[in-house]
Amino acid sequence: MTNKMIAERDLKVLWHPCTQMKDHEFLPMIPIKSGSGVWLEDFDGNRYLDAISSWWVNLFGHVNPYISTKIKEQVDTLEHVILAGFTHEPVVRLSERLISLAPQGLARCFYADNGSSAVEVALKMSYHTHKNRGEEKPLFVSLTNSYHGETLGALSVGDVELYKQTYAPLLIRSVQTPAPLDASEEAARVAARSLEVLFEKRGSEISALILEPLVQGAGYMHMYHPLYLSLAKQLCEKYNVHCIADEVMVGFGRTGTLFACEQAGITPDFLVLSKGLTGGYLPLSVVLTTEETYAAFYCDYGQFKAFLHSHSYTGNALACAAANATLDIFENENIIEKNKKTAAFMARSLERFKTLENVKEVRQTGMIAAVELKGYAPEERIGLKIYEYGLKQGVLLRPLGHIIYFMPPYIINEEEMELMFETAYSAIKGV
Repeated sequence: MTNKMIAERDLKVLWHPCTQMKDHEFLPMIPIKSGSGVWLEDFDGNRYLDAISSWWVNLFGHVNPYISTKIKEQVDTLEHVILAGFTHEPVVRLSERLISLAPQGLARCFYADNGSSAVEVALKMSYHTHKNRGEEKPLFVSLTNSYHGETLGALSVGDVELYKQTYAPLLIRSVQTPAPLDASEEAARVAARSLEVLFEKRGSEISALILEPLVQGAGYMHMYHPLYLSLAKQLCEKYNVHCIADEVMVGFGRTGTLFACEQAGITPDFLVLSKGLTGGYLPLSVVLTTEETYAAFYCDYGQFKAFLHSHSYTGNALACAAANATLDIFENENIIEKNKKTAAFMARSLERFKTLENVKEVRQTGMIAAVELKGYAPEERIGLKIYEYGLKQGVLLRPLGHIIYFMPPYIINEEEMELMFETAYSAIKGV
C-alpha cells in the first residue's frame, strides 16, 4: 500500500470534516498507517509530529501501551451493554473517580458520545430543571467568539458567524455577552459588568450561561483571566441562572490544572467533558451536575419530570476502560506537576516568535500556546501555507486561520518541542 493508493480510494467515498474537498485537487491527502508516541507515520514512511494532539484529544501519545492494554482486557470481558436498567463496573468506577476529582458539589454523571452531544445534554438539563420547578426560561447566554460544537443546539449557543448565518432558521434562542478582551483582571471586570446588565434586563428568561473556561478553543485560542469565571458564577447565583462550564477542550490538564474551573475556585452547575477523557482512544463525553439538579427530576412515574435524553452507546464499557486508564496515568505519574515543567519550556520557546514583525501576539495558558499573525487577508489562506510547510518538515500544524497554535500530547520531550517550535518559527518567518 502507498499513500497514493489509499488517498485515491478515500477521495472516491469519503467526505471529510472541516474540509473544502476541492482543496484536495492540489493538496495531497495523507493516509496514516500507524502512530507511536507523538508521531504519526504514513504509508510511504514519512513521520509527522502531532503538535495538535489530533484535534486536542490525544493526551499520552498514540498507541499508549497502558491504555491499549486496559482496552484489550476490557474487550474480552464486556464491550457494551445498554445503560438503561443495566450498569457495569467500569462506568461506576469512572463516575466515582470523576466526582472525586471535579469541583466540590458535582455529584452525578450523565454520559453521551461526544462534546457536542454533551453540550446538548447540559442545555436540555438546564432548561428542564427550571421547567420542573415551574419556571419557563428558554434563553441561553454565551460569550462572543465562543464555540461549543456543531450539532444544532451546540451551534445555537456558539458565536461562529458563518454557522449562524447558514443555519439561523434552525437554531434555538441564544444571546451573546462580551468575552473579556484580554487576559487582564480589568478586562474580566468590564466583561462581568456587561453580563450583569444583561442579567438585570433578561434574567427571568435566561436558563444558563455557557462558557469555555479560560481559553476559547476554536475562537482563535482567545484567553482570559480566571477572575471572569468567579464573577460570572456569582452573577449566575444572584440571578438564578445556571452556569455551564464547557471543558471539552480545556479539561484534563490543558490549562495547568486538571479542570480549568479550579483556577477560579468555582463549581459550575454543569461541567461538560470529552476529548481527553479517553486519552484520544474512543468517543465518550460526560456532564457532571449537582445533586440538586438530579433531585429536580426524581419523581414517581407519571409526573413527567424524567430527563428526556439517551444515546445507544451511553457509558460504553470500552470507552470507560480507556477513560479509567487515562485517569490512572494522571494519578500514578503526577502529570499535572510534570506538565508545569513542559509548559515552562514552551514559554521559553515562544519568546523567539515575539521578534517577528508579522506576529501580533504570543499567548499561553498551561499546555496551550498560540501565535497570532497580523497583516494577512483571509483569502491569502496563510494558515494553509503554514500547514503545508509544516508537513514537509514532519510536523502536523493545523492553524486556525491566522492563529498558529500548539497543543501537543503531554509526553512530548524537549527535542520534539524544539522541532515543533522551530518549524513553526521558520514557516512564519518565511511567509
